[in-house]
Amino acid sequence: MKNYQLKNEEENPQVTRYQFVVPEGHSENSRVDAYITQFVQNATRNKVQEAIKAGHVRVNQELVKASYRMQPGDVIDIELPKPPPPEAKAEDIPINIVFEDEYLLIVNKPAGMVVHPAFGNWTGTLVNGLLHHVDQLSDVDDEVIRPGIVHRLDKNTSGLLVVAKSDIVHAKLSELFSTHDIERKYHAIVWGLFPEQEGTITGNIGRSRNDRKKMAVVDDDSGKHAVTHYRVLDEMELLSYVELQLETGRTHQIRVHCSSLNHPVFGDVEYGGSTVRYGSNTGGRKDLFDKLFKRMKHQCLHAKTLGFVHPMTGEELFFESELPKEFQLVLDELRAYANR
Repeated sequence: MKNYQLKNEEENPQVTRYQFVVPEGHSENSRVDAYITQFVQNATRNKVQEAIKAGHVRVNQELVKASYRMQPGDVIDIELPKPPPPEAKAEDIPINIVFEDEYLLIVNKPAGMVVHPAFGNWTGTLVNGLLHHVDQLSDVDDEVIRPGIVHRLDKNTSGLLVVAKSDIVHAKLSELFSTHDIERKYHAIVWGLFPEQEGTITGNIGRSRNDRKKMAVVDDDSGKHAVTHYRVLDEMELLSYVELQLETGRTHQIRVHCSSLNHPVFGDVEYGGSTVRYGSNTGGRKDLFDKLFKRMKHQCLHAKTLGFVHPMTGEELFFESELPKEFQLVLDELRAYANR
């Protein structure tokens, strides 16, 4: 099923809207509740039936019953109220804090850790760990401190990110991001070789029409403007080790931009980087990649540097982190194989 779209939620962010158009050739007489259940994430038949009873589902602008039989060309509109998220709880989780003052923290996040609690990950996130950390500070300083995530890294991306300790600092840091006054550079291993050693990738990024869990480069009339600059650091047979600098900060931006050029990030399951993309997959080469995919259980993408002017003190801050051990091992293995 590829004909649905996630509708604009800006008018009311408290609801999630979907629109389906039943395609020509669809077998008639499918029940509307069964039809919807197939394509809405985390929806059960009972939940869909409750939504229909509550008047959240219309077919051709008309309210219907769950037993309504679908016809080709029917337009289904759904508005589902979003449940309030549970309050994040403090957890004693180890966090690698590389810098901290009274206004903000710089954290080196490991791959595999979710930044913010969300569906399926209400515990064990960076925010849960930060709440524990700042609660300890509150006990010492006798004041309430709450961490504010200024920007995020994907679960399986490692590296540096900045966290504000107050709403005022959060607002000032967010302004730096919006005006591109923060330097962020990532290192990645990607499939394929670039025609130029340096370049710029542009392309609006929006929700994929084929899979709503993914992002994609979309036409100029949809999505958000996105720009990524790249520089090749090394070439390893049919893979490249690259530095990427964000000019904008869209969801999955680097992964989507690289994949759109047939250079998916090595190990990226969602965007095509977890299988051999170039060259043969036989003999010793197959053994190598089988070993590396087992070792690297996430994409080779690391937020390596972060620099900005401190919004409260005016101090110029710059941080650089080492590649994670497993990332460095993969890079070393690829270099050794290419230079054999």
